[in-house]
Amino acid sequence: MAEDRIAMPGVTPHLTIREGKGSAAVDFYKAAFGAEETGRHLTDDGKRIMHSHLLINGGSLMLNDDFPEYTGGVSVPAGVGLHLRVDDADQWWERALAAGATVRMPLDNQFWGDRYGEVVDPFGHTWTIGGPVKE
Repeated sequence: MAEDRIAMPGVTPHLTIREGKGSAAVDFYKAAFGAEETGRHLTDDGKRIMHSHLLINGGSLMLNDDFPEYTGGVSVPAGVGLHLRVDDADQWWERALAAGATVRMPLDNQFWGDRYGEVVDPFGHTWTIGGPVKE
């Protein structure tokens, strides 16, 4: 798959996936969030992802496997959430849970006027999902 040069205005998240599970993360993001992989570069042995570019809900996400031989190993992700503003939070929520995400904060109508909740993916990254309130 050849990666087209896609304009990425603003900030583009770039995740490092622990324990050689980069390919599993790509598969999860496809199932949970409808991601489209636009490019992938593997190590020479074909086992780890050096770079993958995904499109999710109109935005870019990049990821790679951890290389502990160079980084010393990354820790469990903490303190960051990846927000998805969507047209139907319930639909995105259910799809993420069906793919294997776990609930961090239940989806509900919030005081600020959004239907909002938080899930954690199987790789430790927090995703927040928000959309219009459902009556």
